Amino acid sequence: MSSENKTVAYWIELSEYDLNVAGSLSEKGHYLYMGFMCHQSVEKMLKAVYVAKFNAVPPYIHKLDKLIELTGLKDVMSEDQYDLIDELIPLNIQARYPAYKDVIYKLIDDIKAKDILVKTGALISWLKEHTA
Repeated sequence: MSSENKTVAYWIELSEYDLNVAGSLSEKGHYLYMGFMCHQSVEKMLKAVYVAKFNAVPPYIHKLDKLIELTGLKDVMSEDQYDLIDELIPLNIQARYPAYKDVIYKLIDDIKAKDILVKTGALISWLKEHTA
């Protein structure tokens, strides 16, 4: 396995691990951190796409919209996929600065959390196709 393939595999493994953690957090009702881990999962899969596409170290950024732009995926993403990105972006910030956790708890109930998790899983699968 080439070093590029190892690096892509590394990012994919981290992404899938984070998605599994998000599922566990959702089951326990920890929706703030579930959203954060969904964000992390997407971020890491976008970095896998970046490495696969450019054979370069991905940028040290957390902004999903910027990573999508850098990977060239913005033009091929569906509106639903980009809507999910818009939902995930603030969850990264809110989890890092939990002063807003009460607002998130009011916005994300069990049904919304499951929706975010399912959509994130589908997005991860779609992004993974772009690493091949």
